[in-house]
Amino acid sequence: MRRLFFIVCVLLPALAGDLSAKPSLLEDDPDVVYFEDSGMEFLVLQPTTVFATKKGGRRLGVYPIDTRLRLLAMTNQGYRVKGKAKHSLVSGWVSPKNLASKDLGFVESLKKHYEREMQIRKLVASKEVAIGMTIMEVQRSIGDPTKKQSRVTKDGRSGSWEFVKAKEQKHYTTTVDRQTGQAFRRFSHVTLEETEKLTVEFVNNVVTAISSLEDNGVGNLKIIVPPVIFTY
Repeated sequence: MRRLFFIVCVLLPALAGDLSAKPSLLEDDPDVVYFEDSGMEFLVLQPTTVFATKKGGRRLGVYPIDTRLRLLAMTNQGYRVKGKAKHSLVSGWVSPKNLASKDLGFVESLKKHYEREMQIRKLVASKEVAIGMTIMEVQRSIGDPTKKQSRVTKDGRSGSWEFVKAKEQKHYTTTVDRQTGQAFRRFSHVTLEETEKLTVEFVNNVVTAISSLEDNGVGNLKIIVPPVIFTY
């Protein structure tokens, strides 16, 4: 039975900007979430050693107190940052414990964003979609829609995407040979028969409803929170 999450997740295996955009081939570590040109910054509270890898390894230098560090990536335990060490700009991994942000809730927001992105990656790997995903995440998971509809009002943009799966259906006619009286099938034509349709509705680029022709009822319930909004 198909999995249907409500908040809903529908499995559609044949269908192939945000902060969760797919990383480049050089940024494909499954445990790392990347922040390209995010502008997110931390301030160093105590001298902080910067390491070459997320697991530590070679020491690249030390960031002095009050150094501003730009966030490049994160895991659930550390941050990859860029900033000026004692003698030059250095990019590497640091522990969050000696860093601060002007937004008191910023670190907690980062944790929520990281957890959400890990959920999104699992959905993408399984070619699934869920309410709470952005439309870019839907596209990342199951590809381009067959049909788009959109509406713009003073309250924002809404609409729907349709993903249609079809297969060729061959049709035949029965013909009787006048001489022998024998009946035989003769190929007539081919049509494309719709076997599955997934409709994704969204408001302001966030999925709010999902329906499928092959829904068999609610399966494992799962909630995907909407994208985390950062203030920094």
